[in-house]
Amino acid sequence: MLITGATGGMGSSHARGYHAEGARVVLAGRRDGAGRALADELGERALFVHLDVTDPGDWERAVATTEGTFGPITVLVNNAGLQTPPAPIEHTDPAAWSRAFAVNSTGPFLGIRAVVPSLRRAGGGSIVNVVSTMANVGTACFAPYTASKWAVRGLTRTAALELGRDGIRVNSVHPGVVSTPFVHDPVPGSDTAIADAYSPDAFAVPRLARPREITDVVLWLSSSEAGFVTGAEFVVDGGLLLGPAMPAGEPVEA
Repeated sequence: MLITGATGGMGSSHARGYHAEGARVVLAGRRDGAGRALADELGERALFVHLDVTDPGDWERAVATTEGTFGPITVLVNNAGLQTPPAPIEHTDPAAWSRAFAVNSTGPFLGIRAVVPSLRRAGGGSIVNVVSTMANVGTACFAPYTASKWAVRGLTRTAALELGRDGIRVNSVHPGVVSTPFVHDPVPGSDTAIADAYSPDAFAVPRLARPREITDVVLWLSSSEAGFVTGAEFVVDGGLLLGPAMPAGEPVEA
């Protein structure tokens, strides 16, 4: 199996989760030092490959290395993504828009395109696209990220229709605010962190998600237990999209 963005907070959680289940895990990303360190930590059945998800040549090499080491790929987790500095649309740099789409939308497209032949050689498998709750709503000042993640919803459903008869299921997971450096550290080019804009106080489950809670859904989607699930979207957000929750013990008037 192959995971992109495998050195990040969620990516490394996914890698550890699959490895603990006995999978042969290929960690793909641009941070070579962190990737090799994680592969060394996991030990047997783990391998790091350098991958810029916007580069078709990198994808070809990653697939060839994976097959040469572990055989045909059975699971692809498109986890890599980036955020752009917050700004209203009229002040958004077109380069930020292009970069967001290159990584967040074109990356999964290139991944599916590159990995599908290997999945067919394996006799089928699973693709899981890690998206965002921002793909379910509009989000002021984050147009590049929001729009690029909405695009992956269409990609997921289209791929599910194209690949279902090959025994390849394609689904998406939409995390809310997850306690990772991606959320807590300032967005590159900004002094603002995503967590600054989202207080969990109003969530039905009033806290940030733990990375493992997203990993558990990703693992399930690629398991035989989800064999009848494809083209589906799984929101894991503690109720963020539902709106403000009622305080505990609040009486309901008839």
